[in-house]
Amino acid sequence: MNLPVGLKHIMVLTGEPSGDFHAGRLIEEIRRKNDQIYFSGTGGPILREQGVDLFYDIENLSAMGITEVLMQFRHIKKAFDLFREKLHLHLPDLIILVDYPGFNLRAARYVKEHYHIKILYYITPKVWAWKKSRLFKIKKYVDHAALIFPFEEKLFKKAGIPSTYVGNPLVDEYPENLSKSFLRSKTLSHSLNDPILIGLLPGSRNAEIKNLLDIMIQSACLIHQKQNQVRFLVSKATSIKRELIEDSINTSGSPHLFDIVEGPVRGILIRSNLVIAASGTVTLEAALLCIPTLLIYKMARLSFWAAKLLVKVKYAGLANLIVNEEIMPELLQEHARPEKICTKVVHMITHERCYETRLELVRKKLGKKGAAKNAAGIAMNLLRESYF
Repeated sequence: MNLPVGLKHIMVLTGEPSGDFHAGRLIEEIRRKNDQIYFSGTGGPILREQGVDLFYDIENLSAMGITEVLMQFRHIKKAFDLFREKLHLHLPDLIILVDYPGFNLRAARYVKEHYHIKILYYITPKVWAWKKSRLFKIKKYVDHAALIFPFEEKLFKKAGIPSTYVGNPLVDEYPENLSKSFLRSKTLSHSLNDPILIGLLPGSRNAEIKNLLDIMIQSACLIHQKQNQVRFLVSKATSIKRELIEDSINTSGSPHLFDIVEGPVRGILIRSNLVIAASGTVTLEAALLCIPTLLIYKMARLSFWAAKLLVKVKYAGLANLIVNEEIMPELLQEHARPEKICTKVVHMITHERCYETRLELVRKKLGKKGAAKNAAGIAMNLLRESYF
């Protein structure tokens, strides 16, 4: 495809569905500021809908599983080769990296070693958790970092990296008028005879389902013995076979307590009084909705030992890291047992309002709205600088 005459060119690189989503929001905001821009890049269905000239579809890049590693490497190499070819054919005025650090930092290095192109990194690598050495690469190869966690600011400023906290994109996806605290203030509390809905969010990877689903189902049955009005909504990610979840439910002895919910986890969060969740971004989504959440996680002992050596954070949950306090209880490894989970959840049910109120701190700490809009402003500034 020939580059349209007279248009500025922004290349956007992302490699995962979440990055495709957030990149799509960013492109929308850039177009509001200037609709005379040609976009190319790597992405998925959302960037394609945005009219981005994709030279590689990320579907192959987001494959998971040990048996797929070699195949995935082949796809990554192909994507990188096409990236270099695209650079040569249509030199962009600005490159925007979105998450996916393994690929994107390599791409940034290649660009700076061969061209003079400004680079913006939106949703930067989690250097605060592990691979802090990536800060040196970001400083060397990235012109500006658009940060989505407030605690990242100090780290990036100390490293001498031009950076701005633009807000967290989930604040816009989960506005305050959807939160339980807000809705409770506007409506009467639910009847004591209403069922209590508890969301079970075991994750989107097969390893997480293997390690957590049975524990969650067993915990649910124990909780029902203590609170017989509870019912459970089980999240099924698109990457997980339905039979895996059905088998676990059917062997529980009480399959009538569970409903499997497919699609975005948002559907479960909005309906739930409380959730039991695997560690991940979903816990931050729950926090923004002020839904009391018990965070659990379990992996092989050797993997956990290795993770403790590599990951240097005080908490597993993003909400807890943001507030620097355990406002979302965590039960990890040997503590993630059905009996312990049951005891904690029953306590949370009887103190539901207290947990909701504590979670309000997360939104306050995240502060500003408009992450994509703010990042778009930085992108436009860099685009202007590229002409001077």
